[in-house]
Amino acid sequence: MSPNGSDRSPRRPMRRKLLQALTAGLVLVTATGCTYKDFPRLGMPTPTTEEAPRILSLWQGSWAAALVIGCLVWGLILWSVFFHRRSRTKVEVPAQTRYNMPIEALYTVVPLIIVSVLFYFTARDESKLMDISKKPDVTVNVIGYQWSWGFNYITPVDGVTGDAKTNPNLNAIPNRFKDDFPANAGGVYDYGTPATRNPQTGNPGPTLWLPKGKTVRFVLTSRDVIHSFWVVPFLMKQDVIPGHTNAFQVTPNQEGTFLGKCAELCGVDHARMLFNVKVVSPERYEQHLKDLAKKGQTGYIPAGIAQTSHEKNRETNTL
Repeated sequence: MSPNGSDRSPRRPMRRKLLQALTAGLVLVTATGCTYKDFPRLGMPTPTTEEAPRILSLWQGSWAAALVIGCLVWGLILWSVFFHRRSRTKVEVPAQTRYNMPIEALYTVVPLIIVSVLFYFTARDESKLMDISKKPDVTVNVIGYQWSWGFNYITPVDGVTGDAKTNPNLNAIPNRFKDDFPANAGGVYDYGTPATRNPQTGNPGPTLWLPKGKTVRFVLTSRDVIHSFWVVPFLMKQDVIPGHTNAFQVTPNQEGTFLGKCAELCGVDHARMLFNVKVVSPERYEQHLKDLAKKGQTGYIPAGIAQTSHEKNRETNTL
């Protein structure tokens, strides 16, 4: 009996309150129906493409799930420490519980459910982000090399003759990507060195120009080692692998100049592999291509190392 003569244990109300608080927190986090705009970005920059909010939402959802699980685990730890402390029972060794099948099953099933849910949402979003079935409005061959970047704008330009599908400098690009190249795409190019700087901002690295509101496909090739193409506010990056061509596409929806970098340790001057992305109106973008042509930067610079046998076999199987 309790000191006041009641049979009611003082621990039961405390346990109920703890359980109710944890349940309320779980419901509050998971059942509000909030969008990604209603949560803090948790270290992520402001999205600047139509696809980036999907990545931000996955990031926020993972944090929310981790917070709920963390609160539950911390709550159980604190409950065990407080309600099963030695001073409450004065027992040297408390009763030992072994072979509790319900608890052991719970410890096995709950982690499997957590991993399965995270896997589902990750696979769902990844399949959307990596889908390149839609024909792009603009195609840019991004070339990584020690220690900077080159950009082949694969598009028809007034006064420039040639065909990207047959240009020998683009032989490293598989035919499955060339099928979507525009006809008679003479093209223009730009490239940088570690000493190159953006003339407007002074930021290091060459500047990649993109049109706002247009779907842009990046075809990624390397001349030497593995790099990684990362435009920070696009919230998207992908490896640039020699002998293996990767691609993804985005639709920029905000004008401005944004920072990009190599996200794969590629050698001694990896930290100098920086670049800029300038998103402008379609009219300014077309004018920039004409300006590159006037400078004599017509055609294409070498895309990189030719496909490996494994990559060639994969292309044959997909045709």
